[in-house]
Amino acid sequence: MKIEKVTLHHITQSLKSPFESSIGYVTDRDSILVEVMDSEGVSGWGEVVAFSTPWYTEETISTCFHLLKDILIPLTFSHTIGHPEELQTIFKKVKRNQMAKSSLEGAIWDLYAKQNHMSLSTALGGTRKDIECGVVVGISSISTMIDQISLYLEEGYKRFKIKISPEQDIQLVEEIRNTFPSLPLMVDANSAYTLDDLDQLKELDQFNLMMIEQPLAADDIIDHAKLQEKISTPICLDESIVTSEDARKAIELGSCKIINIKPGRVGGLTEAKKIHDMCQERGIPVWCGGMLETSISRAHNIALASLPNFSIPGDISSFSRYWEKDIVVPEIKTEKGKISVSNKAGIGFDINKEVLKEYTRSVTKLTK
Repeated sequence: MKIEKVTLHHITQSLKSPFESSIGYVTDRDSILVEVMDSEGVSGWGEVVAFSTPWYTEETISTCFHLLKDILIPLTFSHTIGHPEELQTIFKKVKRNQMAKSSLEGAIWDLYAKQNHMSLSTALGGTRKDIECGVVVGISSISTMIDQISLYLEEGYKRFKIKISPEQDIQLVEEIRNTFPSLPLMVDANSAYTLDDLDQLKELDQFNLMMIEQPLAADDIIDHAKLQEKISTPICLDESIVTSEDARKAIELGSCKIINIKPGRVGGLTEAKKIHDMCQERGIPVWCGGMLETSISRAHNIALASLPNFSIPGDISSFSRYWEKDIVVPEIKTEKGKISVSNKAGIGFDINKEVLKEYTRSVTKLTK
């Protein structure tokens, strides 16, 4: 692949309603859309999924812009790339900065699939024709959350995630479980607990949860192993898994029984696939997490979730849950709790240029 130009589209979207978790409150969402173009004028698209402040990981929109403009894109221009997997070697000299790397790598995966006239799902080794969708319910009043769950049940979603914290957990889960006894329910703690909260976390075992996601520190796998020994609810690791080596160590230590894979968090689709393959070999189910991203990342996630070991419905839903206008055409929509995997070349969606222009704050063009 000969990449001649990379364009960084800095956009801002307002969420339909604010989204709150134990570590963050989001109303407006900044993103950087990464467009790579070859000598024939074919474009591939990726997305920076970092937030404006470093509440999820250490990366932000600003740090990713710097890494892309000043380091990663010049590195890419200096190499002839045969396959997107080669970017891992090219980027190896740059420590971490996974979301910056993922955005550029994702765009190049899209371009590679288009150049080879195959879908991104096929390029990654996907086997599913459609994927089951889960939904996230943000922290709110219990009655409001129950109303939201009822609505999403009617829409056919297959798995439900609620955010919890030490200040809002047992009563919340109990009321939801009493209202929906057989709901496929999981909870996400975003590292809000410590081992001092063991007794409180044990109480969650009575509610037959699918999993508790990232209950302890974002950089921990040791205490998670200690916690998993004491509770029957499966632990799912999110922030703790940044590489396939992290996943290997966590599995060997018994730190989790499930892993959430987000391409942005782990540095791109290549590393995401490595984690998927490793987990499949070791009998650890995986699912695809979301980042309040645009439908460009959503399209990447659909392709990734078509791989066979993504056996748990991911955080992949209709664009309309979050945004007034979709940035791709056709619009990404769930039907009876499922989304079809596109068989068109690349991500399978075109950019809605009018919507992109409406959301754009600035455009930065870099040429070889």
